[in-house]
Amino acid sequence: MAGKNYRDAASQVDRNQEYDLADAVAKIREITKTKFDATVDVAVKLGVDPRHADQVVRGTVMLPHGTGKTVSVLVVCKEAKVAEAEEAGADFVGFEEYVEKIQNGWTGVDVIVATPDVMGQLGKVAKILGPRGLMPNPKSGTVTMDVAKAVKEVKAGKIEFRVDKAGNVHAPVGKVSFEADQLVANISSFLREVVRLKPSAAKGLYVQGIALSSTMSPSVRVKMDKVVA
Repeated sequence: MAGKNYRDAASQVDRNQEYDLADAVAKIREITKTKFDATVDVAVKLGVDPRHADQVVRGTVMLPHGTGKTVSVLVVCKEAKVAEAEEAGADFVGFEEYVEKIQNGWTGVDVIVATPDVMGQLGKVAKILGPRGLMPNPKSGTVTMDVAKAVKEVKAGKIEFRVDKAGNVHAPVGKVSFEADQLVANISSFLREVVRLKPSAAKGLYVQGIALSSTMSPSVRVKMDKVVA
C-alpha cells in the first residue's frame, strides 16, 4: 500500500496531462516530500525492439550539472597506471587483488574503469559484473589507457544508459535540490543524446513517451514535440 506522501503527491498529478519540460520539473520538485535529497529520474519509451542488435540503444552523456551523487570508481590496471588513476581521484586502484575480491562477491563501487591489457583477466568476473552494469566497455569509455580522463568524466557527471528489454531507457538526471534550470539542462542533454542515437533500423515513432519522477514520487508525463524536434 502506498504511503501518505505518495498518495498526496499522486493526488496533485493528472496522469493524462503532458507538461512542458520546465513545468514537469517544477511539478516534480513541488510534489517530492522526502526527508532526504531525492534523485530525479527520466524515463523514455522508445519504438525499438532490443531483441535485435541493430536496434539496441546505448550511450553515454555528460550531464552539465552532474548527478548530485558522489560516484565511487574502481580502476583496474597494471602498476604503470596506478599513480595516474589515484591522482585523477579514483577511489580504488589495483589489479589481481580486485579481480579476486569481485570473484568473492565484492561489487561495492558505482563504476569500473579498466585498461585494455587487463580485460582478459576481468573476463573471469564478467558474469558478476555484467548483470550489475559494472563491466567496463569501450563504447562507454570505461576501457581505455587514458584512465585519468575516464575517472574525471565519471566524477564530473558522465552517465551511461542502455535500453531495457521493454524498450525503455532511464537515467538519474540530478537531485530535487538542484535549481530548476539545472535539471532542465541535464534532462535536455540526456534526451538530445537519446534522440541522436536513433537506430536506422528503428521504424515508426521513435520517442513514444517521456516521464519524470523522483525517488518515491509518481511520474509526470512530458510533452514530446519539442524534444523530438
